[in-house]
Amino acid sequence: MTSTASEAQQDRAPGEQPPSWQQRLRRYGYVPRPGSHIGLRDRLVPPYSRPGTEIWRILGVPPVLAGRLVRWAAWGGPLLVALVAGLLRFWNLGGPKAVIFDETYYAKDAWALIHQGYEGQWPKDIDKAVLADPSTVTVPADPGYVVHPPVGKWVIGLGEQLFGFTPFGWRFMVCVLGTLSVLMLCRIGRRLFRSTFLGCLAGALLAVDGLHFVMSRTALLDQVLMFFVLGAFGCLLIDRDWARRRLAAALPSDDEGVLRPDGEVAERLRLGWRPWRIAAGVCLGLAFGTKWNGLYILAAFGLLTVLWDAGARRTAGARQPYLAVLKRDVLPAFVATVVVTFVTYVVSWTGWIVTKEGYYRDWATGAGKGGDFTWLPDWLRSLWHYETEVYSFHVNLTSGHTYQSNPWSWIVLGRPVSYFYESPKPGKEGCPASETSDCAQEVLALGTPLLWWTACFAVLYVLWRWALRRDWRAGAIACGIAAGWVPWFFYQERTIFLFYAVVFVPFLCLAVAMMLGAMLGPPHASERRRVAGAVGAGVLVLLIIWNFVYFWPIYTGQTLPIDEWRDRIWFDTWV
Repeated sequence: MTSTASEAQQDRAPGEQPPSWQQRLRRYGYVPRPGSHIGLRDRLVPPYSRPGTEIWRILGVPPVLAGRLVRWAAWGGPLLVALVAGLLRFWNLGGPKAVIFDETYYAKDAWALIHQGYEGQWPKDIDKAVLADPSTVTVPADPGYVVHPPVGKWVIGLGEQLFGFTPFGWRFMVCVLGTLSVLMLCRIGRRLFRSTFLGCLAGALLAVDGLHFVMSRTALLDQVLMFFVLGAFGCLLIDRDWARRRLAAALPSDDEGVLRPDGEVAERLRLGWRPWRIAAGVCLGLAFGTKWNGLYILAAFGLLTVLWDAGARRTAGARQPYLAVLKRDVLPAFVATVVVTFVTYVVSWTGWIVTKEGYYRDWATGAGKGGDFTWLPDWLRSLWHYETEVYSFHVNLTSGHTYQSNPWSWIVLGRPVSYFYESPKPGKEGCPASETSDCAQEVLALGTPLLWWTACFAVLYVLWRWALRRDWRAGAIACGIAAGWVPWFFYQERTIFLFYAVVFVPFLCLAVAMMLGAMLGPPHASERRRVAGAVGAGVLVLLIIWNFVYFWPIYTGQTLPIDEWRDRIWFDTWV
C-alpha cells in the first residue's frame, strides 16, 4: 500500500463507479488507492519534505547560515534530541544505590556471564555484599537455572566490565541503548513521515516518556529487547526504500522522462541481495535472544516486509503482485529474517555451549542419552531440552504478584510497577527535618500519563488512517504496537507487568507524532488552519513535557515529603 491519495481509479474504465462497499465507507473517510495524478517515481519513493528557512529568517539568522542549518537538520536535529535524552538519563545513574526490582537477577547473571560464560547459582542475600564491596564477592561456579536467553545479560555485563559490579556499571549499557533508541526513533520517524520535524518530534516524545526513561536507568531486559526491535523496524524501513528504488530504476520512462508502470518488469524483477533485510534478521535474532516474545515480533515484521514488497510490485504495475511476491520474494525474505534470526539466536548461546558447565549443558550425555535424535550434536539436544523446560516455566508462571497487571490496562497505565521504595526519616537522606512524618523515595515505572492517554486517541487515529485512508505508514505503526502488545492477551493467566509495554512505546510515540502532524494540517491549508493546528499541537506537547517534569522525582528516586509524593499518586492502583 502507499500513503498518498487514490490508485483504484486507474484500474477502472472512465465513468465506472467504485464498488458499493467503497461508496458506503466514504462517509467514514475511505479513500481508494493513489491514482495516476501522482508521479509513479514519487509513489514508489516519496521525496522528503524540504524544510524552509523562514523560521531562521525571523530569528535573524543570516541566509547562508540558515541554509546550512537546514541541510544539517536531518542529522543535527536527531542528534540534539538524543543529546538531551542522554543527559536526562545519565544524570545520577548510580542512584539509588540499591539493587532495584529484577536487577537482583540480571545484574548478577550478567556478572557471571562475562567471567565464566554461564550464569551461576548465587546465594541468597548476596545483594548487600555486592553493594558494600563487590571485590569481595566470588562468582559461583555452580550453574544457575535461568529462564531468559543470554543476549540482554551480555549487554548488561559489558557495562559491568567497563565500570565494575556497581549500580552504575550494570545500568550503563541499558542507558546507552535507551539514549540511542531516541536517536534511532528520530531517524526512523523522519524516514517514515519524510519529515525531519515529525521524526524529531517522535524522538522527543520518547525522550520524555516516563516508562522508557525509568527502563533506561534500570538493568532489566525489556529495554534491551525494545532497542533491537526498534533497530529491526528501522532496517526494514531502509530495505523498503531500497527495494522500491530498485524497482523504479528498472521501470521504463517515456520520451519526456516520466516513469511508466510495466507489468513484466514488476512481476519478474528479482531484487537480489538485500543487506538491510539481513540486518533486520540479525536484530530480530538479538531480540529473540533477549526475551522470547521477540518471536512474535519476528512473525509480525516478517509478514509486514512481504506485504511491503507486494505493494511495491503492484505500484510498479504488477497485475498479480502477491503471486509475484510468492515467486520472487518470499523465500529470500524467509532466509533473511527467519533463518538469520534463528542462527543469531543459537550463536548468542556460545558462552553456554563452549563452557560445558552451564545448566543442563550435559543433559544429552546423561539423562537424555539415547532417543530418536542422537544424530544431532549433544550440545544442540541439550539446548533444546533446556528450551522446552524454560517454555514450560513461562506458560505456567501464574503465581500472584503485587504489581501484576492485565494487558488491557497497560495503555491507560492502570497498574505501574514500583521498582524501589524507601521511607527516610525526617532529617535523613534528604527528608526535611521539619517533616512530622516519614518522607517517600520511589522509582515508579510509570509512563508519562498525558503522553499515554494521548496515545489512546493516536492508536485509534492510525487504525483509521490504515483501514480507511490506505496509509501504509499508519499500518506499519499499528503493526509495531500490535506485535508488542497483542500476544500478551493470550497469556492473561500468566503473571505479567506493565513494563513489558516498553517494547511498543516507540510506536506509540510515532502514532502521537503522526496525529500531531495531522493537527498541524497539510502544507496547502490556509494560514488560519495552520496556526490553529500549530497552537493546539504545541500546547499538547508542552503539557506532555510538563507532565514528565512533574513526575521526575518518582522516576529518579528523589526524596519527597509524603504529601508531595501523594500528590503524584493520582490513582489508588498506582500504590
